[in-house]
Amino acid sequence: MKTMLRSFSFVVLCAAASLVQAADDAKAIIDGYMAAWNAHDATKAGEFLAEDAEYYDVTVGTAQKGRAAARDNVIKVFVTAIPDLKWEMTGAPIVSADGIAFQWVFSGTNTGAWSAETPATGKPVKFEGVSFVRIKDGKIAYQGDYYDALGFNKQLGW
Repeated sequence: MKTMLRSFSFVVLCAAASLVQAADDAKAIIDGYMAAWNAHDATKAGEFLAEDAEYYDVTVGTAQKGRAAARDNVIKVFVTAIPDLKWEMTGAPIVSADGIAFQWVFSGTNTGAWSAETPATGKPVKFEGVSFVRIKDGKIAYQGDYYDALGFNKQLGW
């Protein structure tokens, strides 16, 4: 009986240690990813995404499928349009073995064009949101961003 209890306790401790390690890994991945955004390096930020990553921005309503699409159609767009951007995690994240959810604040000044049809406004922006991220094999497999697009657009004067 004692041997069974020791074996069970060992398995439980190993499982708990594994979950803690996975949580630490997820947080480290997100910290690196956000640092790349804050360094205004879309290529480096894209390296944190899985090749088949899905990036869902609720305000757009259509997911970007694949690393290149997410990097080019989301990250590069924001880094170009708001070259002084700052993306900060606020509060403690909720971390599991395969993902992380966290609140954030995004700020900067729109001094770059969003596209050929949407020039820079020169206006500052600051908005809050939440990201839900799934991690698989050390890469971001899914990112879902939810934020106040109406408030964001009003700040830009749209």
